Amino acid sequence: MFKPVILALSLLTTTPAPPPPAPPLPWAPCPADKIGMECADLQVPIDWQKPDGRKLTLKLGRLKATGADGAKGSVLIAYGGPGAPGIALTQTVPAWWAGLRTRMDIITWDTRGYGEQFQGLSTGLPCTWTRIPIPALPRDDADLGRLSDTNRGYAEPCRGKDPELFAHMSSADQAKDMEAIRKALGADKLNYYGASYAGFYGQAYARLFPDRVRTMVLDGTWNHSPADWQAELEETAKANERAMNRFFTWCAANDCKDVPALWRTLLARAGRTPIPTTTANVAYQARDLQSLALAQARQGQQAWPGLATAIREAAKGDASGFVPPRGARYPDQTTGVTECTDWPRFTSLKQAQTVTARLQRIAPDTGAANTVAEATLGCIGWPASVTNPPAPLPKGLPPLLGAGAWDESDAVTRALSQVPGSTTIRHEGPGHTLYGTNECARDHINRYFTDLTVPPAGTTC
Repeated sequence: MFKPVILALSLLTTTPAPPPPAPPLPWAPCPADKIGMECADLQVPIDWQKPDGRKLTLKLGRLKATGADGAKGSVLIAYGGPGAPGIALTQTVPAWWAGLRTRMDIITWDTRGYGEQFQGLSTGLPCTWTRIPIPALPRDDADLGRLSDTNRGYAEPCRGKDPELFAHMSSADQAKDMEAIRKALGADKLNYYGASYAGFYGQAYARLFPDRVRTMVLDGTWNHSPADWQAELEETAKANERAMNRFFTWCAANDCKDVPALWRTLLARAGRTPIPTTTANVAYQARDLQSLALAQARQGQQAWPGLATAIREAAKGDASGFVPPRGARYPDQTTGVTECTDWPRFTSLKQAQTVTARLQRIAPDTGAANTVAEATLGCIGWPASVTNPPAPLPKGLPPLLGAGAWDESDAVTRALSQVPGSTTIRHEGPGHTLYGTNECARDHINRYFTDLTVPPAGTTC
């Protein structure tokens, strides 16, 4: 009886008009420009859950395509950090992008929050980032409480200046800024190159906006997209152990066969009593030695003779060979304003001790050193929650492309294995990211951006 009425009403219903296109960005020469880069400002919400709320300014940079036919699209690039200044860095390495520019505009931006201290031109968090020693594993609940208070003490001077921005500095917030940039450029889909920490921006974007990805390159990054975070921690510990084993394998053929056994004896000794150095007030526990040795082991053969000498001298009671020539004397990291919102942190002493013990069993030569499990000890008590935890990539993404040296390529491969058709370019050697220094990898990446050509599985450069 009522069906004709309903049908009539449905005929009167109109499809909502699409939103009007964004106005063109007001491009103008960048401040202190030396390479022909243009800049523009883009206003975005500090809190993307409040689109009409307080805004911040993103400073965008553009190198226009050089080909006679003009741009066939654009590629958004980010160098990582977090907080690496896209505009300033692009000004220093324009040759990197010369080949890609023949067909594509190069777009970059200075990420939210990382202002003047990082040479960034976007709205900055009025905070002084410092190098913070990576804390030791708490021994008891009192230790855990003191660690929580110490970490909060590092964070509060930053949070107190702008609590709202402090709470919205995750890689997911950066990814939402990337989507705003895509819209402002008038691009139907995004082409993205993310190096190092900026690979996490890319993984967040892929989760949030899978239907807007045309191409995405993750270069020299880690896996922020596992289905099982504890299993991923174990994989990073195994990768660290492999790094030391490469060095030990080299030693077996290069007159330092004694070093692996000396190393294990040294770790046991340093676990009881720190090994002194000739630097005033510097002595190293086992975890310190593991972290510092890993940094040298990852540098490849150029660093391995020095590492062998450092281990031998430390076994004799002098760990001076591990003291960094400049900067902090102990393993450290920057104030974790972004990192502490991206990575799971321990919630109890038992959890911290159980996970660390498991990683030590898996990787007896390197333990939990230089894993996210150790790094996030500095996030216990942090006055901002984990708003962008690791999570699997969604279905429906186009083939993505990874790149990396040694263990970085393995980590990227684990992330991209979820996306059919994806592959990773591997460099069998040391290094961090490939695009800027490896011409073979750069050529593959440029063809992927311009022609959607994914290199064959197993491609090495």
